[in-house]
Amino acid sequence: MQNRYAIIVAGGSGSRMKSNLPKQFLLLDGKPIAMHTLERFSNTENELRLILVLHADMFSFWDELCEKYDFQIPHTVIAGGDTRFQSVRNGIHYIAEQQHQFLDNTLIAIHDAARPVVTSETIDTCFEQTVVHAATVLAVPSTNSIRQGNVEENRALDRENIWIVQTPQTFQGHILHQAFQQDELPAFTDDASVVEKLGYSIHLIPGDHRNIKITFPEDISIAQFFLKNL
Repeated sequence: MQNRYAIIVAGGSGSRMKSNLPKQFLLLDGKPIAMHTLERFSNTENELRLILVLHADMFSFWDELCEKYDFQIPHTVIAGGDTRFQSVRNGIHYIAEQQHQFLDNTLIAIHDAARPVVTSETIDTCFEQTVVHAATVLAVPSTNSIRQGNVEENRALDRENIWIVQTPQTFQGHILHQAFQQDELPAFTDDASVVEKLGYSIHLIPGDHRNIKITFPEDISIAQFFLKNL
């Protein structure tokens, strides 16, 4: 039986939400967004070990929220870093320490806490695909025309070949562990880009347009609608 983990990254400041409270703690359908996200991963057919990566200053606040909302889904809270790369690396190091060695039969999904509407069926698909493909990314085809460049110089791209990346991004554990030994680079815009730097191919799994990342205030209402129609 494979060991299967999910690292839920919740270290963001939420500055674009125009709120002093990071977005993962804002309320959605009566409870914090991060709790919905953890619930999605706890309701899968897979037996997942859940790791929530928070800014160290938010540990006590999270404990208060768990008590207030009677949140009892088992999960481990660890401290994040200054960047997403560092936060994910901390999660991987935690898993490696728990296992004492990094085994080939480990799968790790990395997911944004601010994507609370991902379905448990989608999560299961990501893990099953990663058994076959070493590195997988959930993504949706672009429905919009795309241009590349700046306001003065730009060109149209063929949207048939453009994918909008989502999470989970799921990897065989030994590959992810190796990838995050690298020094952090500006080109590492997501977890897949870190793995890709080692020469691994990324397998895309068709995603769901409902799996939005809550970024702006209006996204709460959109997520609320999707949540009630899952």
